[in-house]
Amino acid sequence: MNDALRLLLSLIDEAYDRRSWHGTNLRGSIRGLTTREASWRPAKGRHNIWEVVVHAAYWKYTVRRRLLGEKRGSFPHKGSNWFVRPSASAEAWKEDCALLSAVHRSMRDAIAALPPDLLERKAAGSTVTNDFLIRGIAAHDLYHAGQIQLLKRLQR
Repeated sequence: MNDALRLLLSLIDEAYDRRSWHGTNLRGSIRGLTTREASWRPAKGRHNIWEVVVHAAYWKYTVRRRLLGEKRGSFPHKGSNWFVRPSASAEAWKEDCALLSAVHRSMRDAIAALPPDLLERKAAGSTVTNDFLIRGIAAHDLYHAGQIQLLKRLQR
């Protein structure tokens, strides 16, 4: 594995589930949340933490799909981008958290297997390079980790 791929993997790891200097990563931001906390809305028409989690899973799925040149249609929930997640069972919340982890692992595996010479090529179905796409998903995780941290504070 070359240095560029190693750095990209480090970025997505720190943004999702590895220790970093900047504070809470995405997985850490949802650790220990109850179904009630995850489904709380700050106002009508605003997203809850649960929806942010599924949104993050969807975009990890999209990155993986673009890197591998796969067609759309295999994400477990119907729709795209944002998925309404009202208050529901604790089991459904755990399933969506598990979905986020599974999609992350799958995306990470696709990145780790990417030939380094493809980093500067445009991803299938994208207007940006694979390198840019991968850096973007790390930033996306951190953005939503901060958003979740704020939502947790607002409900207390």
